[in-house]
Amino acid sequence: MTWDDAGLRWLDERSHKASLKKDMIELAWLQTYFRGMFLDKMDRNFIREVLEIKRKESSPANANRYLALIRAILNSCIEWGWLHYAPKLRQYHEPKRRIRWLYPEEAAKLLELLPEHLRDMAGFSLATGLRQANVAGLRWDQVDMARRVAWIHHDQSKNRKPLGVNLTNSAIAILQRQIGRHLTQVFTYRGKPVKQTNTKAWQKALEKAGITDFRWHDLRHTWASWHIQSGTSLERLQEMGGWESVEMVRRYAHMAPEHLAEDSAKIESILEKVCPHGTNTSQPHIFALPKNRVTA
Repeated sequence: MTWDDAGLRWLDERSHKASLKKDMIELAWLQTYFRGMFLDKMDRNFIREVLEIKRKESSPANANRYLALIRAILNSCIEWGWLHYAPKLRQYHEPKRRIRWLYPEEAAKLLELLPEHLRDMAGFSLATGLRQANVAGLRWDQVDMARRVAWIHHDQSKNRKPLGVNLTNSAIAILQRQIGRHLTQVFTYRGKPVKQTNTKAWQKALEKAGITDFRWHDLRHTWASWHIQSGTSLERLQEMGGWESVEMVRRYAHMAPEHLAEDSAKIESILEKVCPHGTNTSQPHIFALPKNRVTA
């Protein structure tokens, strides 16, 4: 069996996946190098050479996405009885990317500089935490203004589960401005649905606002960060944002460490002895270390 056979069966068996389009794009790129290859001839060295091409033209993180797809397809080939074993492939090291979010004054400045249609879409994202595709594809039959709710159908969500969205006053105000502009779509530009948000206008507004290293998806990170800083629990944030597990929202926990204040204060009695409050702060407190103590 060849890589082509494996790719076709993979796509057929996963036609229900939300990420199918992404898999097809990645497979199309891999076909340039793997087309017609017999599966038992695809050794680790050859696969690594191909992945190196992707790493150099993009990034280690992107190369790892392709590696994961190759690994998944080859492991499936074992299940299908097409291969006895698959080459072991080690992931590239990915530097951890910090969560990028905006302070309220930064967000206000960005919204002010955006054209009206992008301003409303970005504002709605900040008010709801919805992903770009869900905002751009939102239809009027998914909105109930009287109940102040909207919903994302299971086939529109990343985890294939329906999501209910409570609409704040800000979200309702934005929706009211869209009434009458289109029969079915909520957000439009010149009478047509908006399909692209990463436009020249978006980039120009970011530049004028002095905001760097910021993607449209970071509006969702901003929404989540503001919620955590305002006291929303991780469990509630998980439910509102449609994440599959609370572990996926723990990356925002450091935004509001106040819940650890009681534990942080447990060593205060020790600190008072080491650094007494009555000490004259103008005089440095000298800590004497044993002469044979090695310090880093």
